[in-house]
Amino acid sequence: MRDWALILGASSGFGAACALQLARDGFDICGVHLDRRATLANAQQVQVQIESLGRQALFFNLNAADAGARKTVLDALQERATDGQVRVLIHSLAFGTLAAYVGGKAVSPPQMSMTLEVMAHSLVWWAQDLVSRGLMKEGGRIFAMTSSGGTRVWPSYGPVSAAKAALESHIRQLALELAPRGITANAIRAGVADTPALRKIPGHEHMMEIARQRNPHGRLTTPQEVAEAIALLSRPESAWITGNVIGCDGGEDIVG
Repeated sequence: MRDWALILGASSGFGAACALQLARDGFDICGVHLDRRATLANAQQVQVQIESLGRQALFFNLNAADAGARKTVLDALQERATDGQVRVLIHSLAFGTLAAYVGGKAVSPPQMSMTLEVMAHSLVWWAQDLVSRGLMKEGGRIFAMTSSGGTRVWPSYGPVSAAKAALESHIRQLALELAPRGITANAIRAGVADTPALRKIPGHEHMMEIARQRNPHGRLTTPQEVAEAIALLSRPESAWITGNVIGCDGGEDIVG
C-alpha cells in the first residue's frame, strides 16, 4: 500500500521542504500550488526531485481555496490512490492581505474575508472532503502551518494574524471531531524562517534580525528543520499527539 501526502502550498518554503522530506520517507506527493510563470519553475523543480526519489508526484497549479479546484484535485487523487490513502494533509497556504486596520489604506471587508478563507477556513473544507470521500482514514495526520503571529502583533500583519488564530482554532475543533476516527490534527508554529512568504511582509528584515537575537541558537529556523519535525509527527507512534500548537523554533518563542 502506497500512502500519499497532500500538501497545500507545495512549491516553496515550508510546503516544498515537507514535500521532499516526506517523499524521502516513502510518501507519494500530491501538491497544490498557485504560481505565475515567474515562479512556476520552483514547483516543477520540486516535482522533478520527488520523482527522482522514486515517488509519484501529482501537482496542480490551482487556487487551493477554490471549491472547484479542490474537487479537481481530489477526483484525480482518488483515481490515482487506488491502493492507498492520504495519510498526511499539510496546510501551508500563505496568500493574504497585509494591511493596517485603520488609516487611508486600511484593509477592506473583501480583503479580510479572502485572507481568512485562504489561510484558515480552507483547511476545514479540505479536511471535510478527504474524510467524506474516505481518502483519509485511521492513522491520518493533519498539520497546519501557523506562526507566533497568531498571538502577537506586527504592523500590517493584522489580517494574517487573525487567520493564524482562526487556523489554530480550527485545528482544535478538528482534533476533537476526528479523534474517534483515529485522525490527529496539530498546528505547527514554526520560528521565523527566510521564505518567500516572509519576504512579502513589510519590515521582514527587522523581523528576521529580532528573531536571530531572541533565538537561543542565534539564528533563524530553516524550512528543512520544520519538515523533519512534521515527518517525525507523521509516524504511527504520534497517535496520541493531537489538538496542539507545537513549536518548532529552536526555543525562539520562549525568550521574552
